[in-house]
Amino acid sequence: MRKSLHLLTLALLLAAVSTAAFAADAPVAPGVVNINSADATQLSLLPRIGEKTAERIVAYRTEHGPFRKTSDLMQVKGIGAKTYERMAQYLAVEGKTTLSAKVASPRKPRAKKPATTASN
Repeated sequence: MRKSLHLLTLALLLAAVSTAAFAADAPVAPGVVNINSADATQLSLLPRIGEKTAERIVAYRTEHGPFRKTSDLMQVKGIGAKTYERMAQYLAVEGKTTLSAKVASPRKPRAKKPATTASN
């Protein structure tokens, strides 16, 4: 009985340590951009947003006032549902801008071309 209690304690300890090790390797969100106060340079750090689109966001915000929610960003020309989905985790309408480096958007894997045969 005592030996199994020690083994159970050891197993729980190992599980806790391994969970902590995996948590340390988990990707951490690099920060957020406040779309109501960020300038064009800060907005261009978002994935799939270049200088021109960042300028359009600032112009839209100047003309229409602050964004009430992050999804309002889709009203800006050049930002659709797919672009919004890719950058939604980096957006905020309140607080400080904490994103400090350009976020690379993940690329889709290329489709394999079918093998061609000389069976003509």
